[in-house]
Amino acid sequence: MKDIIREKLLTAASTLQNFLQQEENLLAISDIADLLTDAFKRGNKVIIFGNGGSMCDAMHFAEELTGRFRNDRAPLPAIAISDPSHLTCVANDYGFEEVFSRGVSAYAKPCDVVIGISTSGNSPNVIKALQTAQSLDCFTVALLGMDGGKLKGECDFEVIIPAKTTDRIQEMHIKILHILVELTETKLF
Repeated sequence: MKDIIREKLLTAASTLQNFLQQEENLLAISDIADLLTDAFKRGNKVIIFGNGGSMCDAMHFAEELTGRFRNDRAPLPAIAISDPSHLTCVANDYGFEEVFSRGVSAYAKPCDVVIGISTSGNSPNVIKALQTAQSLDCFTVALLGMDGGKLKGECDFEVIIPAKTTDRIQEMHIKILHILVELTETKLF
């Protein structure tokens, strides 16, 4: 049992180490933090979404911005498209591929930041929502995994975790989201 635990922790550490060795990853995170900071200064908002565990990460990110992270401060406008009644209504009436794009259409304004999370980069509903965001003149950010999938190169900013399994990718995504919140708080407050 200890060997399995050790192996899983070493795989997680290796994923982080490989990510850190690519300077472009650090620059992308810094650029996204600047984008978020500038958006909030302009009075824009962040809209974020993903499926399954990525939806949980999206909700976590939004609540860190609207609530607090390290320090007491003014709330920052962020929406995770995660309301069950919205998701089931849209899925029932329009299909699951539309669940996030309908939310983006409802809430996004030009220059908002729209973040899609997809461990494969191939989630049709995430792809469609980011395309909708682009059509509304929003800035688009993708947190991806594996080789980036169909979304690779399609957004204004992207971070790709080149891991093979969803769990390792999601672990890195939540680290990145936490860093983004902390950098944004530091820059704004």
